Amino acid sequence: MAEKSKNNRNAGCAFGIDLGTCNIKIYNASEDKVFAEKNMIAIMNKKNIFAYGDSAFEMYEKTPANIEISYPLSYGVIADIENMKSLVKLYMTDLMKGHIQSADYYIAVPRDVTEVERMAFNDLIRDAGIKARRVYSVDMAVADGLGMDIDVKNAQGVIVVNVGFDTTDISILSLGGIVLSKLVKTGGRKFDEAVKAAIRKEFSLIIGSKTAESVKVSLNELERNEADAVIYGRDIVTGLPVERRIPTKLMDECLKEHYMTIIDNIKLILERTPPELSSDIYRHGIYLTGGASQVAHLSELIGSVTGLRVNTSANPGTSVAMGLARIIKDDQYKSLAYNAEEQ
Repeated sequence: MAEKSKNNRNAGCAFGIDLGTCNIKIYNASEDKVFAEKNMIAIMNKKNIFAYGDSAFEMYEKTPANIEISYPLSYGVIADIENMKSLVKLYMTDLMKGHIQSADYYIAVPRDVTEVERMAFNDLIRDAGIKARRVYSVDMAVADGLGMDIDVKNAQGVIVVNVGFDTTDISILSLGGIVLSKLVKTGGRKFDEAVKAAIRKEFSLIIGSKTAESVKVSLNELERNEADAVIYGRDIVTGLPVERRIPTKLMDECLKEHYMTIIDNIKLILERTPPELSSDIYRHGIYLTGGASQVAHLSELIGSVTGLRVNTSANPGTSVAMGLARIIKDDQYKSLAYNAEEQ
């Protein structure tokens, strides 16, 4: 009983962080909850923080020239270290109710990036002013697998595909590690851009990124109801705001090209997979997760082209954070975290 209490006390002083390009997810062990907000910051006059998180997103594409809104991450890596430090400190201050306390941090790191980019994740937590006691790194794909209830420590191979905002991470897992991985620069942002381009070409209508995202997210429901998408934008010819009804078939067609980019890379990884692991993957199928993985027809197309069963995550947006939670809470998975400075 004393040992159990000690484990609970240690877990209570720990946080798991999945930075994410679009959304930051933080697992708070003391409350056993995952906090999620937009990974976005608004800077006024190039120096003062005006808003952050969901509040900044609400202002996106609506601000005057003196307010700049941006994502500090780009294509899975930290592009703006100073603003990312500010965001981490702001979020941790919120989670700790205004009083930063010493804690352990577990941060998910993409595998297919440079060593400098990997170390930047560790340095971010060390230098953010959040009293980091110990900082551990966890391979993002491994955390993803744990978050989908896959026993990643056994000898059976599984393939995990995480479709994020800027990138898609494709990884083969076995024995608690990554056998093969590939980071593809295609994700939710490319889907949004494809929707914008198609509507501009077919309807001479300019729409914003938030509108494109809203249309993309609602495609499944629109198709079930056999309804068109109703959108608002600016007519290219007249320059006036207008309303248009857009058939869902147009969006399906414009997204397929990007779906096939992801599928071609899945096939490439499968072709390089050792035969014994390939037989495991054939039995288990593909595990699909990530914030952009639920877009219409993606899972069906992956299944039809590869001939494999596609297992979709129940919580695709938070699977990495839930995997970090299991590492923090369960001693049998502690070995999956490592101190990057000791590597």
